[in-house]
Amino acid sequence: MAGDILSQNEIDALLSALSTGEMTAEDMKKDDEPRKVKVYDFKRALRFSKDQIRSLTRIHENFARLLTTYFSAQLRTYVQINVASADQIPFEEFIRSIPNMTLINIFEVPPLDGNILMEVNPNIAYSMLDRLMGGVGTSLGKADNLTEIETKIMTGLFERSFDNYREAWSGIIDMDPFLTEMEVNPQFLQMISPNETVVVISFNIVIGESSGMINICIPHVVLEPIVPNLSVRYWMQSNIKEPTPEQSAILERRLKQAPLPVVAELGHGKMTIEDFLYLQVGDVVSLDRKIDDPLVVKIGDIPKFTAQPGHLRSRMAVQIIDTIIGGDEDDE
Repeated sequence: MAGDILSQNEIDALLSALSTGEMTAEDMKKDDEPRKVKVYDFKRALRFSKDQIRSLTRIHENFARLLTTYFSAQLRTYVQINVASADQIPFEEFIRSIPNMTLINIFEVPPLDGNILMEVNPNIAYSMLDRLMGGVGTSLGKADNLTEIETKIMTGLFERSFDNYREAWSGIIDMDPFLTEMEVNPQFLQMISPNETVVVISFNIVIGESSGMINICIPHVVLEPIVPNLSVRYWMQSNIKEPTPEQSAILERRLKQAPLPVVAELGHGKMTIEDFLYLQVGDVVSLDRKIDDPLVVKIGDIPKFTAQPGHLRSRMAVQIIDTIIGGDEDDE
């Protein structure tokens, strides 16, 4: 309305609407406010919610910790791995973002269908290879010249690392990842449609003096069957796990072997401090219970039974005669 010129009839109509209450000054201001338009790119469709992205980040943070321990033991040097970012992008954009010559592990994760990619920067890949072959960890960056022996060594290293990936996902799904192929040229990858949404989790990795990136690319179609499980509510529920029959049996056996203090009280008495100070051997202390009243047996500090005193094989003993109901809310 700000750029238009009103005619006299339009001005009169506005004044009339204001005077009758059909329109307020605030309504006129709202009409002048520009509408906020958000550009939506249909090629970059967001298939995962922020909550699901956070869950994927937590899973791969756990994987990063496990992978740090694994590579440190295998390479016998300082290794540090951290999650740098997690984002959902089209598959085509991921392919364009990685080097033309790099190390790409393609692996399957049954029972889920489809493939997941692990792209390892050449600096890191050859630093690992140099350490495995007895070197100091020098990076040559020649991923396009992998020999059969080098390919076999690298394949073995990453195949064993998938045990850590299985453990990182164990709270969501029991998967069995295995390596199917190793590629060095991303242009040869034709796994899914270029516009298909993928989640890319990027790791910063330091091996000795070398540093670089590892990217894990997970297509949405692979995670689609378990997407509802990638939520805070599922994580909270999955943390409460029912014990297995074996665990229950072990717990029951250990509980049965736990010692409990059992006390049979003859009674209670009261006296002054002066009388207590002058107590001697042979003095009699009056109790609040008659000689034929049953004794109270306590388990810990809780009254549980009544009993009568006696002897068993020349030792003092009590015989349980009844249970005290409500001594400590027995139903609990």
